[in-house]
Amino acid sequence: MNIIHKLTLRHLMKNKKQTLVTVIGVIISVAMVTAVITLGSSYLVLMQKQTIEYTGEWHVIYKDVNKDQLEAIKQDAATKQFITSKERGFALLPGSQNANKPYLYIKAFNAQGFTNFPIALSQGRLPQQANEIVLSEAVATNAKVAYQIGDRLTLDVGQRSNSADPSDTELYQNDPLRNNNGASTETLIHTTTETYTVVGYIKRPAWEQTWAPGYTAFTYVDDNMLGTNKTIDASVVVKKVDSTVFDHANDLSNKNNISSFKTNDSLLRYYGVMGGGLSKTYSSLFLIVVLVIVIGSISLIYNAFAISVSERSRYLGMLSSVGATRRQKRNSVFFEGAVIGVISIPLGLICGMIGIGITFRFINSILEDALDVTQKLTLVVTPLSLLTTCVVSIVTIFVSTYLPAQKASKISAIDAIRQTMDIKLTGKTVKTSKLIQLVFGIEAEFGLKNLKRNKRRYYATVFSLVISIVLFLSVSFFTSNLQRSLDLSQKGYNYDVGVHKGGEESTIDERLLTSIVSLEGITEYNLIKQSFGIFTWVKEGAIPKSVQTYLPHNNGLYKYYIGVNALSEEKLKDYAKKVGIDYTKLTNLDRPAAILIDVMTYKDEKGKFIETKGINGRAGEMLDLVSTDLNEKETINKLEVAAVTDQFPMGIIQSTFQVNLVVSEPVLDQLMKRSKDAKAYSGLYLNSKDPLKTQQDIEEMKNNLSVMNLFQDRRRSEQKILLLSVFVYGFVALITAVSMANILNTITTSIALRKREFAMLRSVGMTPKSFNKMMNYESIFYGIKALAYGLPISGVIMVLIYQSFMHSFSYGFIVSWTSILYVIAAVFVIVSLSMLYASAKVKKANIIDALKQENL
Repeated sequence: MNIIHKLTLRHLMKNKKQTLVTVIGVIISVAMVTAVITLGSSYLVLMQKQTIEYTGEWHVIYKDVNKDQLEAIKQDAATKQFITSKERGFALLPGSQNANKPYLYIKAFNAQGFTNFPIALSQGRLPQQANEIVLSEAVATNAKVAYQIGDRLTLDVGQRSNSADPSDTELYQNDPLRNNNGASTETLIHTTTETYTVVGYIKRPAWEQTWAPGYTAFTYVDDNMLGTNKTIDASVVVKKVDSTVFDHANDLSNKNNISSFKTNDSLLRYYGVMGGGLSKTYSSLFLIVVLVIVIGSISLIYNAFAISVSERSRYLGMLSSVGATRRQKRNSVFFEGAVIGVISIPLGLICGMIGIGITFRFINSILEDALDVTQKLTLVVTPLSLLTTCVVSIVTIFVSTYLPAQKASKISAIDAIRQTMDIKLTGKTVKTSKLIQLVFGIEAEFGLKNLKRNKRRYYATVFSLVISIVLFLSVSFFTSNLQRSLDLSQKGYNYDVGVHKGGEESTIDERLLTSIVSLEGITEYNLIKQSFGIFTWVKEGAIPKSVQTYLPHNNGLYKYYIGVNALSEEKLKDYAKKVGIDYTKLTNLDRPAAILIDVMTYKDEKGKFIETKGINGRAGEMLDLVSTDLNEKETINKLEVAAVTDQFPMGIIQSTFQVNLVVSEPVLDQLMKRSKDAKAYSGLYLNSKDPLKTQQDIEEMKNNLSVMNLFQDRRRSEQKILLLSVFVYGFVALITAVSMANILNTITTSIALRKREFAMLRSVGMTPKSFNKMMNYESIFYGIKALAYGLPISGVIMVLIYQSFMHSFSYGFIVSWTSILYVIAAVFVIVSLSMLYASAKVKKANIIDALKQENL
């Protein structure tokens, strides 16, 4: 170790407070990078586990392959695990007590399939031969059909077909039961008689939708016994999951004449294997977030080293006077950065992982209680993530020390002795407007002159504030857009269970309503009378151009469907108040009016999610509602738009190419009387503590009720939003900590270096009151200058983030004015508190001792 390095270490030890502040700043920076990278990798692993639990572990499935094609897939170099499966079909379940679920849905797997797919055995064993079967527990609990292990079942297994619509034959497990007035219109076609022995029971699979018409049952498929003319499906887990998965599957299919294949996109996206707009969205957002982190870290560390160089200016000049070269002086700063890095990076890594680990423990309890999730966030630390964090941190420290090191190398002995490095005095430099003194007083002029006289420190502080503003607003905007894009990509269900009544009397009467809503576990309900099949003709200018190609049109008018929904009096009053209109306006039958929910979403041919206005309705305009009877004769009803909103009541969700009207029950009844053959249907929408039990209780009422349980889809949507919110808000917390440390460090150190200046002002008669006024005005000038730069820069970054989301989504650009107001207030509060803290310490100093201080 040379003499320069020894002197640098001595300086660090002598100025322990400043060294500690710098070390803490770098630890926070490294912890932030560690936390973000670890949080990202942990979240991806969590979503991989959650997706595997729902869809099974497979990457590519090849459909309808024969024996030779099967062998080619099995021998493929990329294949790690090999699963065979076969959709056996549906069979009527003898004695089923659930009219909405009359079938057994039978699927066959090989031994590997029972391992890779989420099949939970509750009793007995899994099938090992093609004539063995396991049944879902729901067969006994929901269908009320009891089979014992060892019982033999003889079933006619075939495909579902809708006898009321000969073209409706491609019916699968996710397609609801087809019925007319509560009676099933389905038959089974292409049936074969098969006999199975019951060998066990399984828990209801997560992928089985609650409206699925069949109870899941599994049997065994032996691919070694595959006949020449028979086909099965082959799923594979590949050895290396990367972007070549798609191309390799396509090449393998073409080479072996395989008719079709499908990739497990929901799982592959969490391995970072994506294509199209979604890939561009994630890549650009990741780049922006990394840049925000690095810039924030550089800002913090740069200011620490810049202030350190200012403090050491006399010491560096002394080195220059005894023969130190520019290179040696520059390397002393780099060496200081290396020492700080050696101490801070390991501590930052540890602190980041501990902080995220504690966060996970807290979040997991919330997730378990609130959403009943089965997987937990676990701390995932990989060598690559640690290496990435170290590289980013080392580069950040190097970049942060580069400019201070260059400045240190240029300090001459004369300049250091005269202390002229930071202060450049000319008349033009410190010139201020006379208006400042006239309006605010001499204290404001002193404050502004101080800032102009110490431009380097002034700019360093303003830069810290600007970075803090940009970081917070950028992350807040990112969070709100993340939430919005997730809401857009999910189905947006705002209820757990939907109940409709079939038959001639399709309305739910008061007696039945009371029976349902009094069930145990019901927390909220909404009964809505709904009429569909009503449309309106809209002028071309009112329809977004992106939508026009999807709509029927005639003579410049576009046909747009409208759902008319009537809420009960109590619910409508609450909704009208929420929207901001007078409830009585919705009950006037002489001038019927409605609330227009003028928003809809759709997915274009490129897979891009688009949210747009439907018909660009305006409050006060009249809508012509058109309905047709059985003879295609049109009836037109006029309805006034009382208000336009984007808020959906419980039970009404966004529809594709359809907007919704909310009216009172008397208005809907009047519309129905005027429209021949038009009908209104009742829909009861429920939230429940136990949606599955609620569904079973309603089905047992046997009132010709159709029940659709959506809690699984809703739970998954909420789960993704909550987990991503945890990710982003954790990032916001770290960014806020860095920003506050940055500002506090810069301002307090800057003021501490001005002890002699403040002592001089006090020695010539400045009172404590005037001193406080001067510091307050400095705070105001800092805040105004920072906001003048920070807000426009934040606006530019917001636009870049918005454009990144637009690769996969399309919706309006919305700025959160609340966040901006919060930032404006926070800037002045933080600056004022920092100035108050620092100036309080300065005021305690002895004037004589402060005037003796050598450095500025």
